[in-house]
Amino acid sequence: MTTIIGVRFKSNGKTYYFDPQGVQVPVGAGVIVETARGLEYGECVQGNTDLPDQNVVQPLKRVIRIANENDLKTAERNKKRADEAYLICKQKIEERGLEMNLVTVECTFDMNKMLFYFTADGRVDFRDLVKDLAGVFRTRIELRQIGVRDEAKMIGGLGACGRELCCSSYLEDFHPVSINMAKDQNLSLNPAKISGTCGRLMCCLKYEHEAYAELQKVTPRQGSVVDTPDGRGKVISTQMLRGTCKVQLDDSPDHQLTEFRCADCCQVKGVCRNRQNQAALAEERRRREEEQQAGEPAPHTTRANKPRQDKQPPADEPDVQEHAPLTDETDAAPRRRRRRGGRRRHKPAESEVGE
Repeated sequence: MTTIIGVRFKSNGKTYYFDPQGVQVPVGAGVIVETARGLEYGECVQGNTDLPDQNVVQPLKRVIRIANENDLKTAERNKKRADEAYLICKQKIEERGLEMNLVTVECTFDMNKMLFYFTADGRVDFRDLVKDLAGVFRTRIELRQIGVRDEAKMIGGLGACGRELCCSSYLEDFHPVSINMAKDQNLSLNPAKISGTCGRLMCCLKYEHEAYAELQKVTPRQGSVVDTPDGRGKVISTQMLRGTCKVQLDDSPDHQLTEFRCADCCQVKGVCRNRQNQAALAEERRRREEEQQAGEPAPHTTRANKPRQDKQPPADEPDVQEHAPLTDETDAAPRRRRRRGGRRRHKPAESEVGE
């Protein structure tokens, strides 16, 4: 077992594990910890906890001390320096004419490094910009290009629901979101309706995807053929949350739709789902049967059930079939079939063979 504490450097950032070095750290206290970037100020969000060794990535960084009043003043002073650096960097970017959008600036606790986050459509040559910033602040300068999702998380804002953005309020990581999630939930595929402030698919599409995936297992697909308690029919529409579907039965008059529970419908496999006018065909077949039972001829006789009539020769002409005279045994042989895509082969005459 390993004793750890959870530290968060931003209100909406990830939680990192650190070694408390035997110090009991209360939840909500500020701590100074050692990181790969140097000394950082963070907030303890998880007190001393024992975790199995396999759940902890070794080696753990250590906690230097619990923050005091001087450390809090230093953290506030670093925030003011970061705001000033933002304005200076913005001015330098305009002077250089670089196609980049500065998002935010962060400083380490010991001012050993300053990080500038920006967005851009492509690669940007910012080597001269780094030299200008290093000459102004006299410290290590690092520029990082981020995506639009990270930009929305850092800046924050309000979503289409009227609440604060999920990424800037409580989401620690970005989960992959695909257009199939919107299709599974029967949402409109209009990009303006399913895209967030960042221009990408909304993160909230991920929340109910598992529930809809489970409902799809018991919900027949639209257009499929199912067996219902009232007979076989075609699924016209479904309501996954309600667990119902509307089916057009084959024997229903006037194309009426009947609502059934999805649990009562059994999907028929191996049947074409694109059947059309099945109700009309069933009604026509039933009308023909009634007319035949009444003794009336069935209208619209098709070519398939029409009796075959052989053409009889006139009475004044003899029924004689004329055949071409046979001159040779080879002439009586059947003609060879013409091959598809090939040329017809002509058999040479006897005169040509003799020559």
